[in-house]
Amino acid sequence: MRYLAQQDKISTHKSNCQKAVKMLLKWRHHEHGISEWDADFTFSEDTRQPRDYLTREEREAIREAALEYGSIPSYDNLTSAERDRWRAHLAQRFEKPKSEVGPADWERANGWKTPSLVWVSLDAGLRPIEVKRATLSWVDIENSVLRIPREESSKNTENWIVGLRDQTADMLRRWLNERRNYDRYDDSERIWLTSHGNPHSPRSLRYLLHRLCEIADIPVENRQMSWYTIRHSVGTYMTREEDLAAAQAQLRHTSEQTTMKYDQTPVEDRRDALDRMG
Repeated sequence: MRYLAQQDKISTHKSNCQKAVKMLLKWRHHEHGISEWDADFTFSEDTRQPRDYLTREEREAIREAALEYGSIPSYDNLTSAERDRWRAHLAQRFEKPKSEVGPADWERANGWKTPSLVWVSLDAGLRPIEVKRATLSWVDIENSVLRIPREESSKNTENWIVGLRDQTADMLRRWLNERRNYDRYDDSERIWLTSHGNPHSPRSLRYLLHRLCEIADIPVENRQMSWYTIRHSVGTYMTREEDLAAAQAQLRHTSEQTTMKYDQTPVEDRRDALDRMG
């Protein structure tokens, strides 16, 4: 088993070999009374290809849909004090005098919460649990990265530095400025909360993604469209554009075997190959 562990083989092969040895020794125990064997370690079989991921075109469409989704509070539903606070925010956002901000600006103003959440996830491949745990201390706008401490990472194994596009970092900066206007964040370090003031769950994120797909005209039938679909797309294209090591670091995998499931050719690249083949 130690020899097998050192071989450059996928985990499924190693696991199948180990099962064969276990079956043999179990038979020998039954037939000849030889002591049963308990392996000191086992090999993970989690090497399945990601079942669904967003294509390049779909990733761009989701980015655009996130900009259309959601809005700041309705002008008519705000008190005078709240309206004045939002008017100052919109004046800065639209680069116009505060005195000129009116109801029409409310109608065209989309909030930055959803765009920042979606764009960061499209860059960092955030797991649902990481969306839930993400705090202000993670954010390094100046260097366009997330700094995830070991104790807050999903596997609790090491600190991670995750790259973001400059546009994404700017989107996140805009949200952090807007975030100050919401009372539900007064006593919270969470970057994102739901409209009810709760951390996001896999269910709420799945609902959001389906709404974004609806806006972007992306069909979801016969697809397992969850927040992991975004993560799978990051792994697939990071591996394609860079290499497995880059994908492993960006997705925060402790084992390269986990990242190997993304070592595949995206379907659109295979389609292009067919066109070239004739």
